[in-house]
Amino acid sequence: MNHRKKDIIKNIVSETDISYSEAANIMESFLFLIKSKSKSKAVKISNFGSFSIKKTPERVGRNPKTMVSYIISELSKLNFKPSNKLKEKIN
Repeated sequence: MNHRKKDIIKNIVSETDISYSEAANIMESFLFLIKSKSKSKAVKISNFGSFSIKKTPERVGRNPKTMVSYIISELSKLNFKPSNKLKEKIN
Protein backbone atom coordinates (compact mmCIF):
# COMPACT_ATOMS: atom_id res chain seq x y z
CA MET A 1 0.00 0.00 0.00
CA ASN A 2 1.44 3.34 -1.05
CA HIS A 3 0.88 6.54 0.87
CA ARG A 4 1.27 9.94 -0.69
CA LYS A 5 2.38 12.96 1.28
CA LYS A 6 -1.15 14.34 1.04
CA ASP A 7 -2.54 11.17 2.65
CA ILE A 8 -0.08 11.35 5.53
CA ILE A 9 -0.83 15.04 6.06
CA LYS A 10 -4.58 14.32 6.12
CA ASN A 11 -4.01 11.60 8.73
CA ILE A 12 -2.02 14.02 10.88
CA VAL A 13 -4.80 16.63 10.61
CA SER A 14 -7.53 14.12 11.48
CA GLU A 15 -5.70 12.81 14.56
CA THR A 16 -4.54 16.18 15.95
CA ASP A 17 -5.86 19.71 16.43
CA ILE A 18 -3.54 21.37 13.91
CA SER A 19 -4.40 22.88 10.55
CA TYR A 20 -3.60 21.38 7.16
CA SER A 21 -0.92 23.99 6.44
CA GLU A 22 0.81 23.34 9.79
CA ALA A 23 0.74 19.59 9.16
CA ALA A 24 2.17 20.14 5.68
CA ASN A 25 4.98 22.26 7.17
CA ILE A 26 5.74 19.51 9.71
CA MET A 27 5.87 16.89 6.95
CA GLU A 28 8.11 19.00 4.71
CA SER A 29 10.43 19.84 7.61
CA PHE A 30 10.73 16.17 8.55
CA LEU A 31 11.55 15.12 4.98
CA PHE A 32 14.04 17.98 4.58
CA LEU A 33 15.76 16.96 7.80
CA ILE A 34 16.07 13.34 6.68
CA LYS A 35 17.38 14.29 3.23
CA SER A 36 19.90 16.87 4.41
CA LYS A 37 21.27 15.13 7.50
CA SER A 38 21.54 11.65 6.00
CA LYS A 39 24.05 12.88 3.39
CA SER A 40 26.77 13.18 6.03
CA LYS A 41 25.75 10.48 8.55
CA ALA A 42 22.92 8.11 9.46
CA VAL A 43 19.76 9.64 10.94
CA LYS A 44 18.42 7.38 13.69
CA ILE A 45 14.92 7.75 15.11
CA SER A 46 14.34 5.73 18.29
CA ASN A 47 11.81 2.88 17.99
CA PHE A 48 11.34 3.68 14.29
CA GLY A 49 14.53 3.11 12.29
CA SER A 50 17.47 4.77 10.61
CA PHE A 51 17.99 6.53 7.30
CA SER A 52 21.35 6.49 5.55
CA ILE A 53 22.87 7.05 2.13
CA LYS A 54 24.22 4.02 0.29
CA LYS A 55 26.17 4.16 -2.93
CA THR A 56 25.49 1.69 -5.71
CA PRO A 57 28.57 0.72 -7.68
CA GLU A 58 29.07 1.55 -11.34
CA ARG A 59 27.71 -1.28 -13.49
CA VAL A 60 26.92 -2.33 -17.03
CA GLY A 61 23.32 -1.90 -18.19
CA ARG A 62 21.71 -3.26 -21.31
CA ASN A 63 18.76 -2.09 -23.39
CA PRO A 64 16.66 -5.29 -23.69
CA LYS A 65 15.18 -4.23 -27.02
CA THR A 66 18.38 -3.36 -28.88
CA MET A 67 20.86 -5.28 -26.66
CA VAL A 68 23.14 -2.21 -26.64
CA SER A 69 25.31 -2.08 -23.49
CA TYR A 70 26.09 1.11 -21.59
CA ILE A 71 27.61 2.11 -18.26
CA ILE A 72 25.30 3.06 -15.39
CA SER A 73 27.25 5.45 -13.17
CA GLU A 74 27.53 5.23 -9.40
CA LEU A 75 24.36 6.42 -7.64
CA SER A 76 23.50 7.49 -4.10
CA LYS A 77 20.30 6.02 -2.67
CA LEU A 78 18.45 6.78 0.54
CA ASN A 79 18.19 3.59 2.56
CA PHE A 80 15.79 2.91 5.47
CA LYS A 81 16.42 0.20 8.03
CA PRO A 82 13.51 -0.35 10.45
CA SER A 83 14.20 -0.81 14.16
CA ASN A 84 13.55 -4.13 15.89
CA LYS A 85 10.53 -2.68 17.72
CA LEU A 86 8.99 -1.54 14.43
CA LYS A 87 9.63 -4.99 12.94
CA GLU A 88 7.89 -6.60 15.93
CA LYS A 89 4.82 -4.37 15.50
CA ILE A 90 4.61 -5.20 11.79
CA ASN A 91 4.97 -8.95 12.28
